[in-house]
Amino acid sequence: MQDKLSTQRTYALVGHGGSGKTSVAEMLLFNTSVINRLGKIDEGTTCLDYEPEEVKRRGGIQPGFGHYSWKKNQHFLIDAPGDNNFCGDLPYLLSAADGAVFVIDAVDGVKPLTKRFWAEVKKAGLPAMVVINKMDRDRADFEMAFGGLQEILGIKPVLLYLPLGSEADFKGVVDVLAQQALLFDDAGNLKPGEMPLDVADQVGTLRETMMENIAESDEELMEKYLEEGELTLPEMQAALRKGVLSCELVPVTVCAALTNRGGPLILDVIQDLLPSPLDHANWADSDGEERPSSPDAPTACFVFKTIADPFTGQLSVLRVLSGVLTPDMALFNPGKDAKERMGQLLLLQGKTTTPCKEPLGPGAIVAVAKLKSTTTADTLCDEKKPFQLAAPQLPTSMITYALGAEEKGEEDKVYAAVQKLLDEDVTLSLSRGEETGDMLLSGMGQMHIETAVEKCRRRYKVNIVLKPPKVPYRETIKGRAEVQGRHKKQSGGRGQFGDCWIRMEPLPRGAGYEFVDAIVGGAIPRQYIPAVDKGIQESSLRGVLAGYPLVDFKVTLFDGSFHTVDSSEMAFKVAGSLAFKKGAEEAKIKLLEPIVLMTVYTPDEFMGDIIGDLSSRRGKVLGTDSHAGVTEIRAHVPMSEVLEYAPTLRSMTGGQGTFVMEFDHYEECPPPVAEKVVAESKVKDE
Repeated sequence: MQDKLSTQRTYALVGHGGSGKTSVAEMLLFNTSVINRLGKIDEGTTCLDYEPEEVKRRGGIQPGFGHYSWKKNQHFLIDAPGDNNFCGDLPYLLSAADGAVFVIDAVDGVKPLTKRFWAEVKKAGLPAMVVINKMDRDRADFEMAFGGLQEILGIKPVLLYLPLGSEADFKGVVDVLAQQALLFDDAGNLKPGEMPLDVADQVGTLRETMMENIAESDEELMEKYLEEGELTLPEMQAALRKGVLSCELVPVTVCAALTNRGGPLILDVIQDLLPSPLDHANWADSDGEERPSSPDAPTACFVFKTIADPFTGQLSVLRVLSGVLTPDMALFNPGKDAKERMGQLLLLQGKTTTPCKEPLGPGAIVAVAKLKSTTTADTLCDEKKPFQLAAPQLPTSMITYALGAEEKGEEDKVYAAVQKLLDEDVTLSLSRGEETGDMLLSGMGQMHIETAVEKCRRRYKVNIVLKPPKVPYRETIKGRAEVQGRHKKQSGGRGQFGDCWIRMEPLPRGAGYEFVDAIVGGAIPRQYIPAVDKGIQESSLRGVLAGYPLVDFKVTLFDGSFHTVDSSEMAFKVAGSLAFKKGAEEAKIKLLEPIVLMTVYTPDEFMGDIIGDLSSRRGKVLGTDSHAGVTEIRAHVPMSEVLEYAPTLRSMTGGQGTFVMEFDHYEECPPPVAEKVVAESKVKDE
């Protein structure tokens, strides 16, 4: 099995939305005879984008999986979504790969989101190659796209194939290493041709640069290069692969995926330069213990994705980390302390599954149906040799919406339907608002949430209403107050009596709530004092002004009276509540609004527009930082002003801007905003 694994490749196709990753995957599957025609994203006919929501929006919303044989060598590919809304689980996808094929658009070049994806590839420690796609499109600019690799991404690119022509005149490439021109025929096949005279000098310069970059990655070769000024072709090829595996060098090729130009070149680079599973570094668990990526090690598999299949039910997609996986194998899930039987192993080709009866070693991507306890991010292993992979950290949710049922009484159905999606999409989270009782769905962006709701409606026939959640305002007091809370009730028999005096004072922002017992001389018996505290706390959660929790205040209980027969914990709890309401009104209440810290990433040319827009939302810009054409803007903005910011930013920047936000602090609401919030709360209470 070692020989077979040494030529096996498992890689992820990564790149920003619209760069043509899925078209590149389609071209590779076509050139390896997996499919007999090139599908098109615009027509919804690609092999890997098959969900109705993907066809509708003409782009991937979940990873696609495929496998093929190239020159008798097995390749597994993962097509990672490139939209900011659907790339939250990219760290999991990269953890299942040995290398990355990074796709750049020749028209748009390196975008802000491209930097984020490249940072994820680097963080995962994956050797990578770059494919500059869409060389046949109008406004294709190879020099701009290639230049951005070093200037913006900071990588050391090694150009293997120089394009001949661009746009409609993209007719072939020059193999820089072999200094040989290769021309496309009408079907996209390559045939040797004559190198144009006007590129001969450029090719010579590129080969010299390539030789220097390769030599720099190997000390022995560097010495030889400095002494002799030349390296042999075999030396360059061997050193190039070594430099790629060490992540020092990044080979670059070009293509036009929609017209099937450049597929075999990409397949050859993947085969010749990307790592095999045997080249992968040891896997580590959360305690730092390691497991080699070897077929001779105990079996371990990482479940990095779950798919809801309409025919076979839930599919767990896993990567074999070590050992050998066979059908009907019994494995152990240490995270759930449960045993699982694998059943049939399924190879994925888009939405098609094919049973696999052969044993599979490290690097294999395979699906298993109907596992009982296993979910995404679990490890399955040999029970006698347990191992649990330390799963990479996922980004935090960026936006939250409230969910409701279109028909009253169907809230439980909505909750159950959305809950089923959580197994499939780990970047979604479902919760209940503690203050509001709202059903809250959190995700990576507005489109992410809307697509999830759309999928729920289609699959589970549940009509869901999507609405922005209530902003978690707070109330607090401005001044001091000393008030009495007295509860006396007599209705025959034993009555109720509780009497307390409290002093209320404001605390610094963020201090919360403080209760001080200053009773002396037994004015209130010790057993009733916690009841006063509880009555105040419960009332503070309901607020006074607009129904929001009252925070950042201190209560001192300093006097009171009791009745030996009629006093009780309940009576003093009510007395505490009455005292709180009186005190809050006398101390004057003000409304606080949540402020988020926003970080916006945008091309430099949109910086002014974005700062102006943030200012119009009552935002305070804290600072900006520009690097390689991308500006980072940091600002404090009221949460109420940016609940639906994603589509605005997308519109302002042509889809090139991204942002993250997190809660930072509370500030006093401006009077016009406070009046509006209070008025809305009164309307809802009526």
